Amino acid sequence: HGRVAMAGFVGYIVHANDIRFPWDKVAMAAPKGLSPQELWDVTPEAAKWQIILTIAFLEFWRENSYILSKEGEQHYMRGGKPGYFPTFSANVHPMPLNLFDPFKWSKNASPEKKAKGLVTETNNGRLAMLGLFGFLSESKIPGSVPALSGIIPSYDGDYMQPFLPTGPDTSLWTIGNLWAN
Repeated sequence: HGRVAMAGFVGYIVHANDIRFPWDKVAMAAPKGLSPQELWDVTPEAAKWQIILTIAFLEFWRENSYILSKEGEQHYMRGGKPGYFPTFSANVHPMPLNLFDPFKWSKNASPEKKAKGLVTETNNGRLAMLGLFGFLSESKIPGSVPALSGIIPSYDGDYMQPFLPTGPDTSLWTIGNLWAN
């Protein structure tokens, strides 16, 4: 959760400040001046599903006991290392980089340095969770986070229904009126 929160915290800041890569045609086509939540609302549903399915694949890969056993590891609930993410070497499609240590900078690090890095990563993840929930709280209840009051714009949407803005007639998530006509 900490790694996802760190990515979400940085993503929130990037989108809240309209930072975009000029070579990314999709990002450049999105309207400017929207909060990160409003930007999600205007994202096409196919793109939302692409994001969610990518995350689902990464979760599948991380939790798969067959993949873990190929690397001499086991699931963290069965004595394996918490936070371990397997490489993509068991994948039938070659992958040039791995998610953890893609450039092998910590390959030869001492166990003490790795342990210190794990504590640092855990603490940064916890802080990112607090920061992200601070952003979300302030956007729903202005003044709830005094340090962010007046900085974070309010959001009228619903965080718990990420596919709702596309409407029940067009969304696979809310099939509601699919066969109404």
